[in-house]
Amino acid sequence: MIHRILKDKPTILFISITAFFAANALIAECIGGKIFSLEKVFGLTPSNFTIFGQSGLSFNLTCGVLLWPLEFIITDIVNEYYGPKAVRRISFIAVSLIAYAFIMFYMAIKIPPADFWVGSKVDGGVPNMQLAFGGIFGQGMWIILGSLVAFLVSQIVDVTVFHKIKKITGEKWVWLRATGSTVVSQLVDSFVVLFIAFKIGNGWSWQLVLAICLVNYTYKFIMAVILTPLIYVLENLIENYLGHETAREMKMAAMGRSEEV
Repeated sequence: MIHRILKDKPTILFISITAFFAANALIAECIGGKIFSLEKVFGLTPSNFTIFGQSGLSFNLTCGVLLWPLEFIITDIVNEYYGPKAVRRISFIAVSLIAYAFIMFYMAIKIPPADFWVGSKVDGGVPNMQLAFGGIFGQGMWIILGSLVAFLVSQIVDVTVFHKIKKITGEKWVWLRATGSTVVSQLVDSFVVLFIAFKIGNGWSWQLVLAICLVNYTYKFIMAVILTPLIYVLENLIENYLGHETAREMKMAAMGRSEEV
């Protein structure tokens, strides 16, 4: 039985997608502590604009946003071939692994360091390795909570919007349900994480929360549109791997109905 399961292409594909989905989410969380200037990436001077009365804003983004758009693309692919239950399953797996990772990070931070290690990188410009380690892996609890809740809520929204659009369009207009669901869910994700982590956790004003949310969402919206062709590339690869008949049957099953011959 085990050999049959391991040779089943839809099963292999689902395991592979789940592994990448969870790893990508965990990496995004780990690198999220670094803030970068999007303008400087393109050799531009940082902007200085005002939104909702908040001045001095520019496109300073967490490095996590470099990977999160891939999560929503993967969600759409899983939705297309395996259905909403599968999306919820991989989402809970990813969140559980992220929570586990942060518990391990916290324990590692609290373990007393060896004396020689604390000053081992002084020549490299790091005077205290314990503080550096804690600064990188010790993200605030409100940020962690906000990120995990936002991830789960946005995944549910993505699934719901995706299937509502697909019920209307059928198999046509893949770009519409993929991009449409991502655009809506990314807005929810951007707001929820800021609301929990900074409105509740740090007492930010509503104006600041909404201003930062709009800046972050603008980037995510543009990326959702730019990455839309990737959906077609991935679907083509998957259908070639599974075979067109198997892929069509999986899509029908994902919509909650079986094909009548």
